[in-house]
Order: sequence, then C-alpha cells, then structure tokens
Amino acid sequence: MSSREAQFKANEYDLDLYCVAPNAQPPVCKILNYGKYRFEQQKKAKEAKKNQKVVEIKEVQLTPQIGAHDMATKAKATLKFLSEGNKVKVGVRFRGRQMTHLDVGEETLNNFIALIGEEAVIEKPASMDGKWMITILAPKRKK
Repeated sequence: MSSREAQFKANEYDLDLYCVAPNAQPPVCKILNYGKYRFEQQKKAKEAKKNQKVVEIKEVQLTPQIGAHDMATKAKATLKFLSEGNKVKVGVRFRGRQMTHLDVGEETLNNFIALIGEEAVIEKPASMDGKWMITILAPKRKK
C-alpha cells in the first residue's frame, strides 16, 4: 500500500509507522507503538551488556636474573589472572649490559612459560620491544 494509506491506518489505530527496511523496493514498514519498541530494544541491550565479560590484560614483569622462588610466586599470580579469564602480558626487562645477553632473558621467559604449563596458550610469541622482551598469554578455552 502507499505510504499515505499506511500512515492513515497507523493513525486510525493510534500507533506509529516504523520503517523496517527503507532501502528495500518497495520500503517495508510496520505499524507499532514506537515508545514501547524503543523500551524493549534498550532492555535487550542492557541485558546483553550485563552478560558480556570484559577481558583485561594483566602484566607480569621479570628480569633475566630472577630467582626461582620469585619466579614461582609470579607464576602463581599469573595462574590466578588466567583462571579469572584475563590475558597476561609477560615482560622481561633488560638493563644496561643485559642487552648483550638476550638469550638469557629468552631462557627465563621459556622457563616461566614452562612453570605455567598447560593452563595458558601463547597468543603472541616473544618479541623485543625496546628494552623489553614481551609475550602475551591467554587462558585455555574450556570445553
């Protein structure tokens, strides 16, 4: 029907004419209570927002000469972050002459990842970023 007829029908029922697909040929419209429709849409959006989980990136900092106990403590904290569903950015900081021995820092990073074991997936492999060797770990998906 023509848009005038549709508008007349909507006014007859004291409702609104809502265009569902304006680009279609011919345009598709609905007769409905627009205030109630907007309220329902806002309610759905609020419910969807309430159910979504925001993933944070937590950070753990290491040095190439970190002690075994310190590394275990940091691994325990990392496991806690991963169990909460957050990603973890693990960084090894090199200072001064440590930059000449990147292999020591890489070994430290590999030992740290080995401590975490099967709990995490390496999302971004180790790479240098200035004085930092960084890798990003993500929690394993549960089936």
